[in-house]
Amino acid sequence: MDGGGAERWSAVADEWSSFWGSLARPVWSPLIEHAGVGQGTRVLDVGCGTGELLAHLAGLGARPAGVDPAPEMRAHARVRVPTAEVRDGHAEHLPFPDAGADVVVAVNALQFAGDVLAALAEMSRVLAPGGAVAVANWAEGARNDLDVVERAVAAAHDDEVPPDGELRQPGGLETALGEAGLEVVAAGLTPTPWRAPDDDALVRGILFGEDPSTMAELAPVLVDAARPFRTADGGYVLQNAFRWAVARTVA
Repeated sequence: MDGGGAERWSAVADEWSSFWGSLARPVWSPLIEHAGVGQGTRVLDVGCGTGELLAHLAGLGARPAGVDPAPEMRAHARVRVPTAEVRDGHAEHLPFPDAGADVVVAVNALQFAGDVLAALAEMSRVLAPGGAVAVANWAEGARNDLDVVERAVAAAHDDEVPPDGELRQPGGLETALGEAGLEVVAAGLTPTPWRAPDDDALVRGILFGEDPSTMAELAPVLVDAARPFRTADGGYVLQNAFRWAVARTVA
């Protein structure tokens, strides 16, 4: 499901929330800490998806708002956090006023921007002076067990997994933030394991969005590829990692 339009993401909103909505939870803490999010902080979540991070921010006493181009994703987010303002939009055109946020976060979202620097410029525009941009995304494929099973599935269809983008590489986020005129204050790599309790959840979680016949065809391939990650109770744990960085506007 990398990429795809808003309509496609809307079609899989339920599955996304169930299987992947909280995958990045481990990386939320360093982003929040280094961005200085606390009681009353105005936080704009770009690419808010089904609203898991919005709910976490609201629980901290922050004042979250979200932007996402997929209608069903926004609908989930609004149900999850009724107090959050969730608007239609994307990173290059944020429907919020200048200096309207203290922190802008983008988790597993910036890489979908057609123009990363334009997106970061737009995030900077909506920041109050001294505000922070906090971004995170998947690390390079070699650090993710998910890459192993995705390659097996791609090979079964004579496809290839796309190469890692620059933002996934060491220093990629820091370089982009610096080129956007922001000052990086912290960066790191955080483990983000993904768990499936059984074969069915493994298949549905990784192949969400595929039609039933494709799932049935690829299930044996996927289960075989995931065998090294099987746990004693019959479930699976795939070890992965996210890269993250926090930067501030330069006076």
